[in-house]
Amino acid sequence: MFDMMGMMGKVKELQEKMKQAQSEMQYITATAESGGGLVKATANGERRLLKLEIDESLLTDRDMLADLVVAAVNKAIEDAGEQAREALKSKTAGLMPNLPGLDLGNFGL
Repeated sequence: MFDMMGMMGKVKELQEKMKQAQSEMQYITATAESGGGLVKATANGERRLLKLEIDESLLTDRDMLADLVVAAVNKAIEDAGEQAREALKSKTAGLMPNLPGLDLGNFGL
C-alpha cells in the first residue's frame, strides 16, 4: 500500500537536504590551468570565478592570453560544477528516486 505520509516526509527531508547542499556550494572549489600553468583559474560550486592568476610572460600576447584565460576559466567552472553535482548526489542519497533522465542541472548546478 502507498504510504502518503511517509512520502511527504521524504519530500520534506529531500528539500531540507537540497537547501543545505546548495548553501554549501560556495565552499566547493576547483582550480584549473592552461598553457602549462601560465594561467590558473579557481571557481566555486556556484559557478563563480574566485581567482585568476596570469603569468607575466603572457602580457605581451593578447590573443594567446585571451585563449588561455577562457580555457582555464571554463575548465575550472566545469570541474567545480561536477564536484557540486557529486556533493548534492551524496547529500541526497537514498532520498531521491532513481528516475531515468532525472537531471540535477535543474537545481542550479
